Amino acid sequence: MKRLLICLSAALLTACSQGAKDPAKTEITLMRFFGSCESQFGQVARASEGVGECGIVTALVNEFNATHPDIVVKTQIGEWGPYYDQLTARLVSKDIPTVAVMHESALGDYVRRKLVLPLDADLARVGVPVDDFTEHARKGTTFNGQTYALPFDTWAWLWHINTTLMKQAGLLGADGQPVLPRSPEELLAQARQFKQKTGKPFFAWAVANETAANNRTFQTLIAQQGAPLFSADGKRITMQQPAVTNALSLMQTLYQEGHVRPNLDYAAANQAFLNGQAGVVVVGTWTIDQFLRESQKPDSPLKGGYAVRPFAQLYERPAVFADGHSWALFKGGTTDAKSHEAALTFLKFVWDRTAEWSRTGHLPVSQTVAQSEAFRALPQRAALAEITTTGASMPGNVPTQRNIELLIGEDVANLLLSGKPVAEVQASVEKRVNKALQKARR
Repeated sequence: MKRLLICLSAALLTACSQGAKDPAKTEITLMRFFGSCESQFGQVARASEGVGECGIVTALVNEFNATHPDIVVKTQIGEWGPYYDQLTARLVSKDIPTVAVMHESALGDYVRRKLVLPLDADLARVGVPVDDFTEHARKGTTFNGQTYALPFDTWAWLWHINTTLMKQAGLLGADGQPVLPRSPEELLAQARQFKQKTGKPFFAWAVANETAANNRTFQTLIAQQGAPLFSADGKRITMQQPAVTNALSLMQTLYQEGHVRPNLDYAAANQAFLNGQAGVVVVGTWTIDQFLRESQKPDSPLKGGYAVRPFAQLYERPAVFADGHSWALFKGGTTDAKSHEAALTFLKFVWDRTAEWSRTGHLPVSQTVAQSEAFRALPQRAALAEITTTGASMPGNVPTQRNIELLIGEDVANLLLSGKPVAEVQASVEKRVNKALQKARR
C-alpha cells in the first residue's frame, strides 16, 4: 500500500512496478529514466535487438529476467527532469530502489550523504574488472579512493556536422572530411565564410529556455584552456580569470554576429539541423543514433551528409565537457544477502553487455570495448573514442553540481540573448554559485 500511494499521489514515478511477487524469485527494483517504450520493446528479450536508449535498456532488463529464472528485476521509470527530486523523496519515505541510474555529476552528493554503497569488493567478487574502466568512467564513479557505482556510459558534447553544407562553404578537406577550426580566430573565420557561402548560420544550439547547453559549451572552452574553474577543495568558483573572459567573449561574438541561429530551444535546435538550416548542431552523444537514421532517409536534407566529431579543439588542450550514467546500489535498497547478491548479478550482466549500450551513441566505459574493432566499426565512432580520456567535468568534490550547472547556464543565456556584458556575467555567476556552494550540504 505504501508503494502504491507513493506512485499515485506523490508523482514520484511515471511508471511503477506491477504484479504480485513470485515467492520463488528474488525481486529487486531498478529506478531509471530513458523513457518508456513498452509498446514497442516490452516483449523484446535480447539487448542486441533494442534500438535507442529506451529500447536497449528495456530489452536489456527483459533479457536478464528471461535468463535468470531465480531473479526478477522490476523497472520503475522516473521522469528525466525531476528525477533526482523523485529519488530523494523515495529515500526519505524509505521506499528505496535497489539499483538506480545516476549521472556521475550527481553521484557525489549521495556519496557524501552516505546513501550509496561502496562496491569495490563486490565488483571484484562478481568479476567486474574496475581496472578496465576508462579514465573518465573511473573519475566519475570514484570518491575518496572507493568505487560507488558501476559506470554505464560516457556522454559528451559534440559537433554534429552537415557535410553537404560544409562542402558548399568550402570547408571540407581533400579527404571529404570537415575541416575543424583550431583556434577561436579560425572558428570565427570559418563561421563568416560559411554564412557568406550558404546564407545560413554556422551553428544551431539550444539557447532559449535552456541552461544545460550553455553551461556545457562554456565548460568545454574553459577545460580546453586548462583553467581550474573551481578551488581545489571544491568550495569556490573563480570567474575573474582570462580563460573565462575568453570563453564568454567568443560565445557572445558568435551569437551577436549571427553565427548561431537565434532563440532556439532544445527541440528547435535539433530540428533546425535536421532541416538543413545550420552547419553544426552542438549537442550530445545521445542524438547520434537519431541523426544517423535521418541521414539515411532519401528525403532528408541530411541524406549522405552527416559527420560527428568531439567539440573542436579551439585552445591548448583537447577537452570536451562529459558526464556519464552509472548504476548505484542504495543503502536500504535490499534487506538481505540474497537480494544484494541478485543486484550484483544484475550489475555484472549489465557490464557484460556494455557494448550494446554504446550503440545509442554514448561512449563505452570499458577500455576493452572502446578499443575493440566492433566499437570502432560503428558509424562515426572511431573519431569519438578519444573522449574516454579527454572528457572533462566538474571535480567530484564540487557539491550540488546540477544546481551549479543551472546557475552558470542561466547567466550564459543572458549573455547571449540579452547581450549582458561579459564582466557582469562573470560577477553574477561568481556571486550566485559561491553562495550556493556555501549553503551546500557536504
